[in-house]
Amino acid sequence: MDTYKNCQSCGMPLARDEQGGGTEKSGMKSKVYCSHCYQNGEFTMPDLTVEQMKDRVKQKLVEFGFPRFLTGLFTRNIHKLKRWSPNG
Repeated sequence: MDTYKNCQSCGMPLARDEQGGGTEKSGMKSKVYCSHCYQNGEFTMPDLTVEQMKDRVKQKLVEFGFPRFLTGLFTRNIHKLKRWSPNG
């Protein structure tokens, strides 16, 4: 299994995940997804669309004090992440 620097669902740097990453069904830490997106081997919001994810991430960035004009920059490649790719 590949190891990623960023969550392959929301794009958050995995190093910034306060829980150290999501969890697989076995209880092992995910090396692909963060704890906000992935728990017990399943997505926490399985029906979310890529556009909804972009909006959620933008909202969180603003909450953390990022200027709104930068949020588009940070979310522009979410659609390229593993979760959102056709063979992800």
